[in-house]
Amino acid sequence: MFSLCYLPTAGRLTLTVIKCRNLKAMDITGYSDPYVKVSLLCDGRRLKKKKTTIKRNTLNPTYNEAIIFDIPPENMDQVSLLISVMDYDRVGHNEIIGVCRVANSAEGLGRDHWNEMLAYPRKPIAHWHPLVEVKKSYKEWHGRAASFDSQGSCPSPKPPPTP
Repeated sequence: MFSLCYLPTAGRLTLTVIKCRNLKAMDITGYSDPYVKVSLLCDGRRLKKKKTTIKRNTLNPTYNEAIIFDIPPENMDQVSLLISVMDYDRVGHNEIIGVCRVANSAEGLGRDHWNEMLAYPRKPIAHWHPLVEVKKSYKEWHGRAASFDSQGSCPSPKPPPTP
């Protein structure tokens, strides 16, 4: 469960990770050490990523942590947020428990939540999102971290071609 809130005058998007429930056990203990990683994508390229704290030995973590991105209003149609719930491992690689995406270009609840946030500026809109398990399609979901300008911003929207 997370909330989205956009302040168009400040160009600030706040995603508040509230909590997760019934996560998949990833550790031998029958629990996980989950944290949430949020990536800001523009046209498939990762511009920024931010993480919550790690909650130890739980399948139902509570976070209540705000993650803030600066996005000008003219770029809101080009960006998306990839929310990945990860299992922290001290040894080896951190594992992906599941992902979801919110954007104008997302499908289903991801698009509905995004549009509701834009329709009610300055108001936090919270929803539960199901996680999708990632197998080999991780790159398809995540996009590759490609080069971007020094600001880490989206290109300006292109003007329509003249006839």
